[in-house]
Amino acid sequence: MNALGFDNKKYLSMQSEKIQERIDSFGDKLYLEFGGKLFDDYHASRVLPGFEPDSKIKMLLKLKDIAEILVVISANDIIKNKYRSDLGITYDADVIRLLDVFKSKGLYVGSVVMTMYHSQPAVDGFIKRLNNLGVAVYKHYAIEGYPSDVQKIVSDEGYGKNEYIPTKRRLVIVTAPGPGSGKMATCLSQLYHENLHGVKAGYAKFETFPVWNLPLSHPVNVAYEAATADLNDVNMIDPYHLEAYQTLAVNYNRDVEIFPVVSAMLEKILGYSPYKSPTDMGVNMAGNCIFDDETCRQASKNEIIRRYYAALCDARKGRIGKDVVAKIELLMSKTGIDVEDRKAVAPALEKAKLSGGPAVAIELNDGRIVTGKTGELLGASAACLLNALKVLGGIDDSIQLISPTIIEPLQKLKVNHMGSLNPRLHTDEILMALSICAVGDPMAKLAIEQLDKLKNCEIHSTVLLSHVDEKTFKALGLHLTCEPQRQTDFN
Repeated sequence: MNALGFDNKKYLSMQSEKIQERIDSFGDKLYLEFGGKLFDDYHASRVLPGFEPDSKIKMLLKLKDIAEILVVISANDIIKNKYRSDLGITYDADVIRLLDVFKSKGLYVGSVVMTMYHSQPAVDGFIKRLNNLGVAVYKHYAIEGYPSDVQKIVSDEGYGKNEYIPTKRRLVIVTAPGPGSGKMATCLSQLYHENLHGVKAGYAKFETFPVWNLPLSHPVNVAYEAATADLNDVNMIDPYHLEAYQTLAVNYNRDVEIFPVVSAMLEKILGYSPYKSPTDMGVNMAGNCIFDDETCRQASKNEIIRRYYAALCDARKGRIGKDVVAKIELLMSKTGIDVEDRKAVAPALEKAKLSGGPAVAIELNDGRIVTGKTGELLGASAACLLNALKVLGGIDDSIQLISPTIIEPLQKLKVNHMGSLNPRLHTDEILMALSICAVGDPMAKLAIEQLDKLKNCEIHSTVLLSHVDEKTFKALGLHLTCEPQRQTDFN
């Protein structure tokens, strides 16, 4: 475990060079649609070991003197209160977060685009909030006949009705909190307006997945399909690329289906279509930076199983339908993997069976398995975490890292004063208690020093965990999966 298979340094260099080439090919300006996460891309870092979660930001920083950010959000997503499940925040809140992060990284943020705009209190309130923060907001509207009626779309009655967004840099990064926000439509609308202003502007896409020059059945690409199972994305061979170049390339259904329309729009706006296939539109160099294919294959198989458990839990919570679970099950079958391949699962289930209560198991990076069960003082997650720190630090299991005399007052505080019904300590509380003990106890200090070794370890719980425990494990860098059961199922 922790083996690397991806050359991040090579990726940063090749990707920035490719984008610069694409800018030069159009002349004045490039609108680059960014798919996926612009930073904190943990999916990529899990399936391509060596890919750093902030790689895309680092790559953009190489181009920051010529780049600006355009953030897109759909009015419909604000009205529906759509949220990012990975962060647990709504799309509008994420726009504010994105603006702050981009600025803190030294990137120039131009403005925000409100797509599918129609006046609603929540939408207008958010626009006012952005304006109060000094952020310019431009409105784009729904176009009747979109995306098939090219003649109307590329006209004064279509893109012409959208507000023109003034941009200052040669590279305009168009990003959003999530899919379906209207990034592509924003780019094409801007091309229409730039053309009217006499600006030679072009359009390209930057999406890491699917990786176009890896096989369709490669686990890296299958893992992307598993990650987007709720969107009904399907990886497929790009038929336009095959016809134009007699070369196999992988893309996904939405881009393939929309390509004839996009090509027609580009031809009407620019006078010609610069692309022969949807794959041509991309500037993704990730596939060229894999140096250990087997490591990436194994990492991706692990990710597919994690996505399966995540789908099971989301279905139990009512967030998705069972069809999403069934789709990932089919992907697992095609890839030849099973939940038993996740080594932390069986020990956790066995521990729960023996103890009669929730249990947790961690697979350490050296392959050792550590378990924890629910007790009177600690929940299973906290117990397993402490046990893992003992094993990593070579601390005898009989040693009490935290005295009950410290735990009990914390429990009384939770129940008697904080309104908690569960007296057992969560993982964040146990780490705070351990940190306090570390001031005067060398064993506790040794245990705290092992925390960094938990990064990239696999952990499995036999019940759905609290948000607090999930957040703690994520912060420590562990890869968590849970059985789709609630704690009450054991009662």
